[in-house]
Amino acid sequence: MAKPVTVTDSNFVNEVINAEEPVLVDFWAAWCGPCRMIAPMIEELASEFAGRAKIAKLDVDNNPQIAMQYNVRSIPTLLFFKDGTVADQLIGASSKRTLAAKLESLVSQPA
Repeated sequence: MAKPVTVTDSNFVNEVINAEEPVLVDFWAAWCGPCRMIAPMIEELASEFAGRAKIAKLDVDNNPQIAMQYNVRSIPTLLFFKDGTVADQLIGASSKRTLAAKLESLVSQPA
């Protein structure tokens, strides 16, 4: 079973910007209730999209530089990257169906 990749300020460029596949980055924190609420969905998406998209988690408390760089002011914030740039975003808890639909549209787009 695939797991989300942990991204940090130091490995963000390599794991997200330079990724060949689309990447969903979940900006979260341990104290955030809605973040904990969507965590199981993020885990499921990592398995369901394995080999087609990368699912990543970034703890904003431990990695403030990337959160500031992408103007993350509220969590959870979910940024969808395609070819190293932000293609879409969601702020707040969302349904698994919504997240999967956004990922599916990025995966199905030609490179």
